[in-house]
Amino acid sequence: MALKDILVHLDQSERATQRLRLAVDLAARHGSRITALYTRELTAAQMSTLRAAELGLASWNDVARVNQSVSAGVSESRRQLEASLSELCCGQRIEFEWRSVDGPAATVVPQHARHADLCIVGKNGWRSPAAIDYEFSEELLFVTGRPVVLIPPEGAFETLGRHVVIAWNGSRAASRALHDALPLIERAERVSVFAADGTHLPTRPGALPPETILEHLRRHGATPELLRVEVAPEASVAAALLAEAHRLGADLLVSGAFGHPRLWEKLLGGVTQDLLARMSLPVMTSH
Repeated sequence: MALKDILVHLDQSERATQRLRLAVDLAARHGSRITALYTRELTAAQMSTLRAAELGLASWNDVARVNQSVSAGVSESRRQLEASLSELCCGQRIEFEWRSVDGPAATVVPQHARHADLCIVGKNGWRSPAAIDYEFSEELLFVTGRPVVLIPPEGAFETLGRHVVIAWNGSRAASRALHDALPLIERAERVSVFAADGTHLPTRPGALPPETILEHLRRHGATPELLRVEVAPEASVAAALLAEAHRLGADLLVSGAFGHPRLWEKLLGGVTQDLLARMSLPVMTSH
């Protein structure tokens, strides 16, 4: 299996440059092509500025100047990111394409992501004015049909996919995420499989022991290690997994996703919802 086509979403957020650098790090090791998709979408602050000018007592000239200033900000963000893309990819001899598209990211990104092997986006970045009851990055899990890597809003990350940890519980969702991550797993320098242990955690009827999945991964050229993460009854499974991942120095956590965005709190629930709320390192998931 090969990871040949990576899409990275860029916007005006401060974290866009880091997403770009991580995409380049991943592409350099996989021989992948990068498509950088910049969505020309106003931030909530920019829309508020425009609205205040239009609804206030400002003159037509003042409103025109505000519009021009906001537009210049969007264009400058685009210019800087496009220059960074060219510099980073040319230095690594990576094939790349720059796309700048008008429209809300929630509408634009899924259409482009369906033509890629993997989509990299920010988690909990600035909230799109079009958002209603769930975040853009969360919605992508359900509408792209492709695996998604979510980059946290805080923290410094130098690499992506060199040490992959897999949250495994034998479920359909965990299996889907693991197999979508096989191209990364096959080229990772280290692979760890996390199995949460605790007398309060339910056991799936007929579930095979976690050691079974290690044999499957070995057939794909990986040399995985199994780590049983002890979780106390009052503790969060997600917090325990993240703490162990940080202790090992992992740079990517693979986890399954459940549910439908309109039923986010009811069906996503449990460990997955808690994991995305707490995420402190990049998480790859699919649905």
